[in-house]
Amino acid sequence: MKKYNGHKITAVAPGSIGEELELEPGDILLTIDGEEIEDIFDYDYMTDSESFVMVVRKQNGEEWELEIESGGEDLGLTFENGLMSEYRSCRNKCIFCFIDQMPPGMRDTLYFKDDDSRLSFLQGNYITLTNMSDQDIDRIIRFHLSPINISVQTMNPELRCTMLNNRFAGDALKKIDRLYEAGTEMNGQIVLCKGINDGKELEYSIEKLAAYAPHMQSVSVVPVGLSKFRDGLYPLEPFTKEDACQVIDLIESWQKKMYEQHRIHFIHASDEWYILAERELPEEERYDGYIQLENGVGMLRLLYEEVTDALEGQTDDGEKEELSIATGYLPYPYLKRLTEKISSVYPGRNIHLYPIRNDFFGEMITVAGLVTGQDLIAQLKGKNLGDRLLLPACMFKSGEEVFLDDVTKSGAEAALQIPINIVKSSGYDLVRAILDPEEAAMQTAEHGAYELTMKETMLSEDGEVL
Repeated sequence: MKKYNGHKITAVAPGSIGEELELEPGDILLTIDGEEIEDIFDYDYMTDSESFVMVVRKQNGEEWELEIESGGEDLGLTFENGLMSEYRSCRNKCIFCFIDQMPPGMRDTLYFKDDDSRLSFLQGNYITLTNMSDQDIDRIIRFHLSPINISVQTMNPELRCTMLNNRFAGDALKKIDRLYEAGTEMNGQIVLCKGINDGKELEYSIEKLAAYAPHMQSVSVVPVGLSKFRDGLYPLEPFTKEDACQVIDLIESWQKKMYEQHRIHFIHASDEWYILAERELPEEERYDGYIQLENGVGMLRLLYEEVTDALEGQTDDGEKEELSIATGYLPYPYLKRLTEKISSVYPGRNIHLYPIRNDFFGEMITVAGLVTGQDLIAQLKGKNLGDRLLLPACMFKSGEEVFLDDVTKSGAEAALQIPINIVKSSGYDLVRAILDPEEAAMQTAEHGAYELTMKETMLSEDGEVL
């Protein structure tokens, strides 16, 4: 007979039902209504009932059978593993996977390939569906879980097998049909690889995915991230300006069709395409509420709108300060426009903006979130940094003041001989951090107080920091 270890309780919220039941950290949840709990979704579903019977093993070995009438109220229990289950790693060997392009010697979590459908609901991760069984789909439908975020890559089954290096990857697309029939909300992502799933293949994929609208709410198209550590990997080429223009033209033509049919733009190009094509970003309305923001779709437009709104109606406060900001090459041109906009309202703020070339991963990696501490230090030494240096929170491990390469904020401060502020992601936060050193210090302190989750220490397939 299989031994069931149950789930250890690590915290009980004061004043909660759990505290009233005299549950304590260290107690083990065994069953609810006679059933073992597979994961957090089982637990949430079963405890959402008006009443149920819970069996708990106390630390002294006693087993308590508790008849609970909660009316669906949360019990206030925290478990040792937030998922209440082991994470499922990826079984694919995708030709574009950024994790395979990582150098050795970095922290272990950066090499973990997540493909767990449950994290799609809990943390917004994108999954390939290849790790999901029919039972997993049944549970999603039964528990009415949504949205589920899917790494599609292509709707051509044979090509998908090739891109994911998994002979079952094409058949996994059939799971989208079941989710659609059940009315499950979905979002998709296509990591575009030149000469492979672009051009006619991309148009085919968009057409097939569009048939799932409106349950398929959105699909993003992002260019593959290519680091310099690709020895022995599938040969992939970077996109050109002409390529980017073709991708944008195709996507924008489909946006018009989808908006006419469903009042959503549906298919979205990430910010990188517009920068590579040297085109203006779409207006805010075309981002459908920034539904694909986590995939870099609309980040720069949102930043612009927030900074503009924060400056609306403001006048110079007369304060003077010299300070600096560092970022990646991708957002640099847009951030340059924004810092000039801020300085036009507050002329006493002398802001030096520095783009950091990514020598660590290679110059084709241009996002701010993959800037390492060693590159930052090497390229800012000897520069005029003013009184303090502002860095975006995405450069750091969430909950800690540590860069991707494990250089610490204090180490960078010592090397550059300047205090560093960690700035939150919104344009409002950026303006406040520039204008008020105390506000910037508060944002830095709050960054260190964030709860650390596994997602926030990992990289996505295309190289974005999750």
